[in-house]
Amino acid sequence: MNRTAVVTGAGSGIGRVIARSLIGHGWSVALVGRREEALSATAHERKGVLLLPADITDPTQVDDLFVRVHEAWGRLDLLVNNAGWSGPSGTPDEIDVEEWRRTVEVNLTGSFLCARAAFALMRAQDPQGGRIINNGSVSAHAPRPGSAAYTASKHAVTGLTRATALDGRPFKIACGQIDIGNAATEMTAGIATGVPQADGTVRAEPTFDARHAADAVRFMAELPLDANTQFLTLTATAMPFVGRG
Repeated sequence: MNRTAVVTGAGSGIGRVIARSLIGHGWSVALVGRREEALSATAHERKGVLLLPADITDPTQVDDLFVRVHEAWGRLDLLVNNAGWSGPSGTPDEIDVEEWRRTVEVNLTGSFLCARAAFALMRAQDPQGGRIINNGSVSAHAPRPGSAAYTASKHAVTGLTRATALDGRPFKIACGQIDIGNAATEMTAGIATGVPQADGTVRAEPTFDARHAADAVRFMAELPLDANTQFLTLTATAMPFVGRG
């Protein structure tokens, strides 16, 4: 049976790497992101791909894109909730309230809206069920300095993962979370040159090839629905995460 997936934030970064990995291993993948040209670059004329430009914070656009997935393939096996925004940097008193709200809208509400629409498809389809994988980030465990908005939103994603996993049980819907630290992409290039540390210094941190994150997502995705990777943390071995601060 053809396996079908939706990957959000597929126009760049880890989302692009995950999407290409799934496509390369025989999945039909719907690429979701704000910019169609970026999604086209991810697809790079590969077969079995839908390009679905959308704003994941808009409920109508989200519902419409999942309707298009159903029309194209008749079912959905996997949602990778990857889209996110780094948010404002600063101490809490320096963070603009609108920037806080935007961060929560993209990272949490966007993930919820996509999970909500995917859950409805997976619940109604025959055979019933599917899998949702949320990208939490290691900031779902521990913050970097000046990251209150991003860190709070990613902690909330963990709550969404747990609740979705519980509510999905009667419908054969599995939900897990991958928390990634320092995967090397064009979006994280600054990590290798220097980022603020809890002791007030700025230091370069090690990174790892983002294809390993894609491999981990694919491992989670290809489990049978009676097994679930609830949480998986993948980091550069020597990054200052365990014992951060």
